[in-house]
Amino acid sequence: MRSRARSILILAVTVGLLAYFFRDVDLARVWAETRRANPWQLALAVAVTLLTYVLRAWRWQSLLAPIGPTRFRTAFRTTVIGFAASFFLPARAGEVIRPYLLARREGLKPTATFATIILERLLDLAAVLLLFGLFVLTVPDGVISGGPEKFAHVQFWGTVAAGAAVVGLTLLFALAGHPERVGRAAWRVEAVLPARAARFVAHLVESFAQGLAVMRQPARLVAALALSFPLWLSIATGIWLTSQAFHITFPYTGSFLVMTLLIVGVAVPTPGAIGGFHTAYKITVETFFAASSDQAAGAAIVLHAISFVPVTILGVIFMAQDGLTFSGVQKTAEEAPAVSAEAGTNPE
Repeated sequence: MRSRARSILILAVTVGLLAYFFRDVDLARVWAETRRANPWQLALAVAVTLLTYVLRAWRWQSLLAPIGPTRFRTAFRTTVIGFAASFFLPARAGEVIRPYLLARREGLKPTATFATIILERLLDLAAVLLLFGLFVLTVPDGVISGGPEKFAHVQFWGTVAAGAAVVGLTLLFALAGHPERVGRAAWRVEAVLPARAARFVAHLVESFAQGLAVMRQPARLVAALALSFPLWLSIATGIWLTSQAFHITFPYTGSFLVMTLLIVGVAVPTPGAIGGFHTAYKITVETFFAASSDQAAGAAIVLHAISFVPVTILGVIFMAQDGLTFSGVQKTAEEAPAVSAEAGTNPE
């Protein structure tokens, strides 16, 4: 019953966002704008967007190194499969599937491997907010077409988010610095829980903290952070090229603003980010870069396709090669947390 209610809610949100996105759009004009788009810039946008998954795999290897050795091929394939699964399955299932698949294939602890995904997200947030700050500090006069009060709101919330990222990084460093202490602290719950449950919680927390071991190796952490910038610069390049293809003009650094607000749209838990992605892009380029409604709608649809369709096709190919099916992947997503927790209770 709870799952059905959640599905209905997600469907309602998706339909509502799409209705808002198309409310002032002339589909004939959107098609005309799409036909006018520069195909070479769109093709280049596809190429640089696919490059991001190579960079993600390299960065993930850096984060995984303190846990155990991994092959680039495995990191790349499981990354692509995970992002493809997130397009089809609800609740960001790919974020659970890819660390679980990699842990199973490389013989690593699933809970520790999943912890690196949390660290990835923190590095992503830090990189995006730093790039956004660069845009705020360097934006030339006349680039922002919206009212100054709207841009002031964006600046304020960007500052708040940057502060939250710093706090989160500090907390993760404290957690990862001494995993054995975290484990001992977790054992204290034995005073209020049955012994078996206390052991379960203690081993799970300690195993998770071990997954953040890279934070005790500053050189590896710096390397992972450094790789985060070309990764997000390639994403920004895809956004900028697609916008330019639709004759929506703004400086390259303007894509940092679009990218930041797109992350907000993608955070809405709709299937494949449908609705949230489109609405966030359309609002941003209309509000801050004077794009017409039809230009913005056409670019949003094409940019969404560039961002999700190629990686999904590649993920489906990898799944077929590995003997995985969508039903099997969904089952894996449902079972992975329990399996990871059980593995976390095993000291071996």
